Amino acid sequence: MQSLQAEVEPFGIDTITVNQGFFRTELLSEESTNFAERTVEDYSDRRVRQMEFRKGYNGRQSGDPARLARTLITLSSRDKPPRRFIADADPVETAEKVAATLQQQADAYRELCSFLAWNNA
Repeated sequence: MQSLQAEVEPFGIDTITVNQGFFRTELLSEESTNFAERTVEDYSDRRVRQMEFRKGYNGRQSGDPARLARTLITLSSRDKPPRRFIADADPVETAEKVAATLQQQADAYRELCSFLAWNNA
């Protein structure tokens, strides 16, 4: 999405990447979720756990989709909307972990990364 923003920004178009948690919609209901009939044996345990999670979490999601919609309308009407909006507590925690991991990797390999630059040859 970041590359899309760079492409459309000269035309006065803004984009917002929304990282959302689970909102109480029909997404997890049996009517909305289809699982492949063919399976890969190596993923069987993980697949079963995922299916059990979805069935058990259906109707218990904490996010309110109407609030999310109102929030996105508010954000998109701003002169300078955020490039990324993290909606709900679960994705905030995930984003923080990703950011920390990226920082650790950048720090751990900073010398090697700098070595690759032309002007340091």
